[in-house]
Amino acid sequence: MTTAANISWKNRLVLSVARLWLTVRHPGLVARFATKLGYLPNPAAPERYHELLLWRKILDRNPLFVTLTDKLAAKVYIRDTCPGIAMPKTLWSGGDAADIPADMLIGPVVVKANHGCAMNIFVSDGEPDRAVIVRKARRWLKKRYGRRDGEWAYWPVDPTVFAEERLALCGGTIATDIKVHICSGVIAHVWVEDKTAQQSLLFDREANPLPGRDPDYPREDQALPVSARLIDYVRQAISIAPGIAGDLDYIRIDFLVTDERLYAGEVVVYTAAGYGTWTNPAITAEIERLWRLEQSAFLRRRHKGAMRLYAEALSARCRSSRDH
Repeated sequence: MTTAANISWKNRLVLSVARLWLTVRHPGLVARFATKLGYLPNPAAPERYHELLLWRKILDRNPLFVTLTDKLAAKVYIRDTCPGIAMPKTLWSGGDAADIPADMLIGPVVVKANHGCAMNIFVSDGEPDRAVIVRKARRWLKKRYGRRDGEWAYWPVDPTVFAEERLALCGGTIATDIKVHICSGVIAHVWVEDKTAQQSLLFDREANPLPGRDPDYPREDQALPVSARLIDYVRQAISIAPGIAGDLDYIRIDFLVTDERLYAGEVVVYTAAGYGTWTNPAITAEIERLWRLEQSAFLRRRHKGAMRLYAEALSARCRSSRDH
């Protein structure tokens, strides 16, 4: 029997009405989802990985997500949850890049904004020019990131520009980034990238390489070579990530790789804005298996009225799914 058949007619009706209501209320997000992924989602009773991320964007207003998407606040959170981990130093922060000390912009340094993704300027030997940095950073601060894709946790973040220590990453020798996908404390998989060599590799929770490619480097000839040093770093990330993730139903913990050690990078609430794909279907299947909506802030919270009926119906569906 299907999951839908194992819950009461009342709950099935509630979930059907909720699906229609959420689709009508968020037509842009649903249309964008269908365009990018090729099918109409069920935002009320999600089963597939991308549907789960869409549900999170629409319904799960966990206040911790705001902290985690704020790159400066996330540093404090990581330091509090994992006191011994190294992090790139924040050298300066403020409301206008024109106030960054001139000698700091000689570099090496990274100028960033805290309220979005892909807002980075890598500075070295005084390049790019200070005027370019100030102009670009001011454009960042005027932008409310995540509107188009419904990534609501970015919206309340107070936009701030900051200068951060630029690490000497191991690009071309080991890797530059290690990204750990984790559900309720259990590792789903690990995604390792070398952005210098434009290569990557996937690992399971035991640090064994997995088949399949990722959205950044999808060709088979872009597979990152396995080395003992790389495996050691992956195992370190696997051991550290659960302490940062806590009991969150799903999160991605990113690390940066240098010759000396791992550094905590970012915490990602909406991986690839909810549209990332892998060529190996087992990758998303494992996240779907481990992602427990019962652990979400939405289903842990008390609701009233129609939202209470919906939360009860969704909870019943989650229980039925676990039982079968």
